[in-house]
Amino acid sequence: MAAHTKAEVPPWGLAIAGSTGAVLANALVYPLDIVKTRLQVQIKQHASDPTWEAESVNHRHYNGTLHAITSIVDDEGIQGLYSGMVGGLLGVASTNFAYFYWYSTVRTLYLNRVSMGVKPSTAMELSLGAVAGALAQLFTIPISVVTTRQQTQPKGDKKGMLATAKEVIDGEHGVAGLWSGLKASLVLVVNPAITYGAYQRLREVIFPGDKPLRAHEAFLLGALSKSLATLATQPLIVAKVGLQSRPPPARKGKPFKSFLEVMRFIVEKEGPLGLYKGVAPQLLKGLLVQGILMMTKERVELSFILLFRYVRKMRKEKLDQLAAMAAKKIDEAKVAVTEKI
Repeated sequence: MAAHTKAEVPPWGLAIAGSTGAVLANALVYPLDIVKTRLQVQIKQHASDPTWEAESVNHRHYNGTLHAITSIVDDEGIQGLYSGMVGGLLGVASTNFAYFYWYSTVRTLYLNRVSMGVKPSTAMELSLGAVAGALAQLFTIPISVVTTRQQTQPKGDKKGMLATAKEVIDGEHGVAGLWSGLKASLVLVVNPAITYGAYQRLREVIFPGDKPLRAHEAFLLGALSKSLATLATQPLIVAKVGLQSRPPPARKGKPFKSFLEVMRFIVEKEGPLGLYKGVAPQLLKGLLVQGILMMTKERVELSFILLFRYVRKMRKEKLDQLAAMAAKKIDEAKVAVTEKI
């Protein structure tokens, strides 16, 4: 069989493939998303801290991934592990659709207009991914803000998506609060840029050629590339979660204004290693999500390629039939004219 090529799939097809894989992957590992968010947003408290008593009464402190999972189940039941899931998956679908659409669009434009078919360098792959990520974030970050708020709401203060969005809008920053963490998110476009840049490079090195990847090969490449990106950007991920969630008790309701302010606050309270809190579930989630995402994405892309080839084949056969019928009628007309003469 001839090698399959993504050039046969339009940007919207690649976007559907990417968002489908992302939704499936995130639905399967959503409890890890809850755990990593709550670990990242909590601040270690000391008995000498004036907010320690209020913090210990109102919020459970998690000592790690397993403790967080068991504590959430004890406090909120199994459903606690799926708080904000609808908004989360909606955000995942919209963000990944936008990302893959813009990534395939800008990459195709680069190949056709700038490099004239020459494969982009690693630096250019990262740049193309960053541009696509920035465009995607501008349109989808409000969903991320609402989801983060839902994931960190105390048990007795659970709200739906619309009520949570209203809570954000009623806050200090008004409607602009829905874009909290935008600067951090724009900086964090290097995460998918590193992920997909590394994916492309690792694929060329480990599995050269244009043949479609087998499921385990796509999973391996996706997991490796996401792990590299997560380790490189974890402090920014923690800062972004801090910006989008409710301020900790020590802030007395005062929200953070920048991701640098969040990072300084965390370092003051917990030291530099606090910027890597929640890295274990973040890595595990990223490894599983990216592996399943790329595995699913490759399969969906292949389905689109086969579908488009089938449609083109059917169209060609139909056109050939119409051409044959037209030619037959012309021949019959010629015969009829000849007979009359």
